[in-house]
Amino acid sequence: MLNTQWLDTQLLKIGEFTLNIGQVLSFFIVLIVTAIVSRLLQAGFNKLAKQGGNSNSHQLYIISRIIHYLVVFIGFIIALTMLGFKVTELAIMASALGIGIGLGLQGMVNNFVSGLMIMFERSLKVGDFIELSNGVVGEVIEINMRATLIRTNDNVDILIPNADLVSGMVTNWTLQDNVRRFRIPFGVKYGSDKELVKKAALEAASNVPYTLDSLGRAPTVWMTSFGDSAINFTLGVWVTAEQVKRPTALVSDYLWAIDDALAKYDIEIPFPQRDLHIKSNHTVFKVESESSATSSKLKDAE
Repeated sequence: MLNTQWLDTQLLKIGEFTLNIGQVLSFFIVLIVTAIVSRLLQAGFNKLAKQGGNSNSHQLYIISRIIHYLVVFIGFIIALTMLGFKVTELAIMASALGIGIGLGLQGMVNNFVSGLMIMFERSLKVGDFIELSNGVVGEVIEINMRATLIRTNDNVDILIPNADLVSGMVTNWTLQDNVRRFRIPFGVKYGSDKELVKKAALEAASNVPYTLDSLGRAPTVWMTSFGDSAINFTLGVWVTAEQVKRPTALVSDYLWAIDDALAKYDIEIPFPQRDLHIKSNHTVFKVESESSATSSKLKDAE
């Protein structure tokens, strides 16, 4: 038989409340079991989401997050009861916590509620590619209790408070549809054959492998403006869902293909030109002097 009397060793006594080693161990064991159960449940839901595909992955993610919060809450309550707290005492603690929330934890509660709103409204989902008003562009990796994790194409992880995502302007590039049209501007010199320019641009689009060419989503070319030194065009292309999340590389690929196609048809891409007119005061003075001399001669001739 193991000697368990040491578990009853008293550590703290305040009035009627006593705390012994066994209660402390029970408290930490319950917390550890709670964390393990939560992780196992989330792993199970993640596995189901991968098997089910994109159709129900967001719903499973919402369920997993809610179950995670419930498991953590229930486990924490049970752990507190292991320390000897009664239900009435926990109610008093909850009231005190409510006062604390009212005084200093409004931001945390706001972010938590905002996170629930984001998940239930489906305005953002894990895997969405978004752009914030400050120019940050990246993929949604996690929607947590306090903040949402965004990962940029440079593999930089950014935590955005959930309240900022709800109250601020967010551009979701993949909210309803994963494909998107990009506009690639370019210019050619004045006097170029416009039909040939259009042909070259469409050939360039067809040479980029992820260009979509279906009904309603075929590449197109617009003549957009007369610039200072060029006729400006824009190539509009629909691209595959995978490429939407790589906008910088995408623009580079199309500009590269456009440059090759224009060179193939000997269409020049102009560089900015400025005509500079310099007026010399000395020259003006000489011209004026010559004009005065001519006037004098004319008067003498008269």
